Amino acid sequence: MSDTSRGPRRPAKPYRRPKKDPVRILAFDALRAVDERDAYANLVLPPLLRKAREKGDFDARDAALATELVYGTLRRQGTYDAIIAACVDRPLREVDPPVLDVLSLGVHQLLGTRIPTHAAVSATVELARVVLGDGRAKFVNAVLRKVAQHNLDDWIERVAPPYDEDPEDHLAVVHSHPRWVVSALWDSLGGGRAGLERLLEADNERPDVTLVARPGRATTEELLGEEAAVPGRWSPYAVRLAEGGEPGAIEAVRQGRAGVQDEGSQLVALALAAAPVEGRDELWLDGCAGPGGKAALLGALAAQRGATLLASEKQPHRAGLVARALDGNPGPYRVIAADGTRPPWRPGSFDRVLMDVPCTGLGALRRRPEARWRRRPEDLDGFAPLQRALLAGALEAVRVGGIVGYATCSPHLAETRAVVDDLLKQHPEAELVDARPLLPGVPDLGEGPDVQLWPHLHGTDAMYLALIRRTG
Repeated sequence: MSDTSRGPRRPAKPYRRPKKDPVRILAFDALRAVDERDAYANLVLPPLLRKAREKGDFDARDAALATELVYGTLRRQGTYDAIIAACVDRPLREVDPPVLDVLSLGVHQLLGTRIPTHAAVSATVELARVVLGDGRAKFVNAVLRKVAQHNLDDWIERVAPPYDEDPEDHLAVVHSHPRWVVSALWDSLGGGRAGLERLLEADNERPDVTLVARPGRATTEELLGEEAAVPGRWSPYAVRLAEGGEPGAIEAVRQGRAGVQDEGSQLVALALAAAPVEGRDELWLDGCAGPGGKAALLGALAAQRGATLLASEKQPHRAGLVARALDGNPGPYRVIAADGTRPPWRPGSFDRVLMDVPCTGLGALRRRPEARWRRRPEDLDGFAPLQRALLAGALEAVRVGGIVGYATCSPHLAETRAVVDDLLKQHPEAELVDARPLLPGVPDLGEGPDVQLWPHLHGTDAMYLALIRRTG
């Protein structure tokens, strides 16, 4: 006899296939590439967007949303991880990375965009059904409904320790930077909460695309004729593309007469070129030239004076990128694959030397937000010997009376002043040249003689530059 005491059974709901959302699937794919392959979003995302456009899946609004989802999620990852951790019953390290990526995308839509709550949750759950399966989609749904109970400010108040108890950890959670990076930036700025918070906030803002009009090949007037183009702030060759302009659509960029180059990078090359040298000024060296932005600008500036640029890059494939950037340079140049610590050139060969050394990249966190989560304090120990060897090699390569520019895209004192101070202690034939007058019109350059640029003060990457003259 069948049991009918519970009444008639309800018919099972028919299975509904999850709806595929091309925008969110693309954003998820980009985050997985960043996580699984240590890829950079600024390299992964453009080809994904291009492929989606070619298939007809995307319009400009879709591309803008996908870009915001990827970069917004990466920039706020630390804050979002703290919020998600408060909403799950296990340590985050025990949550599968693909699940965590979907959750982070959902949290960003809930707390970092104007997407309505119900749409953010339902769209993310549908994404989870497509890429994770129905079982884990239920977990995603439960977590996001907890997150949706509070806004971002309320969550930060709940998950960030009070500033008075632990200022570095408070700022790390609020502004989504690793604690050790917060501490290092605080030291580099010289103290003060207000300036540090402005810097951390600037790291989380999407920067404009900046172009360089390579002298003798393009002009800023030509580039300013493009849609959404405005003049640069400091470099006479800089043009900014506001509102997410697409550099690949600009003819001068496609032809190599102009390029994408942060204004801080341009200023480094311009300052080295403007520094006074004693005697001849015929042969310049870019000793760590890849991928070629500074080399292309230096080559054009050298050509204006009848000088020759030698661009050297250790990695052959990066040397190929340098050759591509310099192709069409109006004056003589040469590109070689060589190690700056064991160079093929004779000592004292050059009048000007730029050594933009490998570093942690903490100065470019606006453009590569994922780098903050990959770097560790111990990475500094790995870069230190190479940075010192390259700078010592640059001093040996320049002639007496010539100028060396030591540059790095990091404001960390261990990669900037500590390296330069060590060189000066070991080489009495080297002296610092005040770099500040060689960046005319640029404010807030500090006490000198070296220069540290900042995103929150100058709108550039946090480039460092020290100019060193060989005196004997």
